[in-house]
Amino acid sequence: MGVKLPGILPVSTIEWNKLKGKKIGIDFSNCAYQFLSSIRNYDGTHLMDSKGRVTSLYSGLFFRSLNLMQKGIKICYIFDGKPPELKYQTQKKRRERKEIANEKYKQAKEEDNINQMQKYSKQVSYLNNEMVKESKELVKALGLPIIQSPQEADAQGAFCVERKDLWTFASSDSDCLLQGCPRLIPNLTLSQTRKLPGKKFVYIQPYMIELKDVLKHLKINQDQLIVMGILTGTDYNPKGIPGIGPKKALNLVQQYKKFDSLFSKLEPDFNWKKIYAIFKSMPVMKNYQLKWKPIDEEKVKEILVEKYEFNKERIESALEKLEEYSKEREQSDLDKWI
Repeated sequence: MGVKLPGILPVSTIEWNKLKGKKIGIDFSNCAYQFLSSIRNYDGTHLMDSKGRVTSLYSGLFFRSLNLMQKGIKICYIFDGKPPELKYQTQKKRRERKEIANEKYKQAKEEDNINQMQKYSKQVSYLNNEMVKESKELVKALGLPIIQSPQEADAQGAFCVERKDLWTFASSDSDCLLQGCPRLIPNLTLSQTRKLPGKKFVYIQPYMIELKDVLKHLKINQDQLIVMGILTGTDYNPKGIPGIGPKKALNLVQQYKKFDSLFSKLEPDFNWKKIYAIFKSMPVMKNYQLKWKPIDEEKVKEILVEKYEFNKERIESALEKLEEYSKEREQSDLDKWI
């Protein structure tokens, strides 16, 4: 989903302790699909309660949020609103691909082919209105602020970071850079460990992309970056222009100073000006509030334990651990003044 410019954007790792106290906005939809795709049973099926309701999302949202909160990071979640009309065709095609993957999954299940079940099940992740509603309730119960964007979360995140209400935005897509976001962390909500051969694990640090470094490194301006995204593919023209990857797109925007001339030569099957206008004038919420509150533990347990049948001891243990970290952090901060 979204704009991908792999191998061409300058990145730098950042220590977790450098993020302590920082206010970071997280693209909810982006991380929700990460959780739905990665948090699975051995056969690729979602985690579910006894009523068949998917709980993978709430598991990821709860435990990953607490993990970031334990590191002293002040996170908030930014939710998508109604997408631009050009995105509806993309969403339709995604649904069609999921339906095909679902049929292949069913066939693999009948054949008891675990590898194929795992493969196709990850391509069948749905995020419905009820799941979004429940996620908002859980986020609020965790004392975290929510920003409801009128359209795309990445545009809202970019606006909040530009305004310096947030320090950075977290999303695996590069869309927010095209929206002018000064700073992006693509892997904040991903698993912090990676399994290697021989049952070994490697610890993954977050990495950061800064817009000013991108433009300087590529020797382009913001408008050229937007056109690069259009050439390689966005949510509004997913395939981009066949045969054009990030490096070729960079060469083209450096060569053609007038975009009309560039697209006249390429003759795309989409209206590039409409897509360009979306990135230049996406509506955002301007009167949001960012207030962090104490965790409502009873509400958290009501949602996760009573409603979705999570293990009570495990949820309470996670909440207690966060409280212990919070007390240790407060004492450490106090000691600095003594």
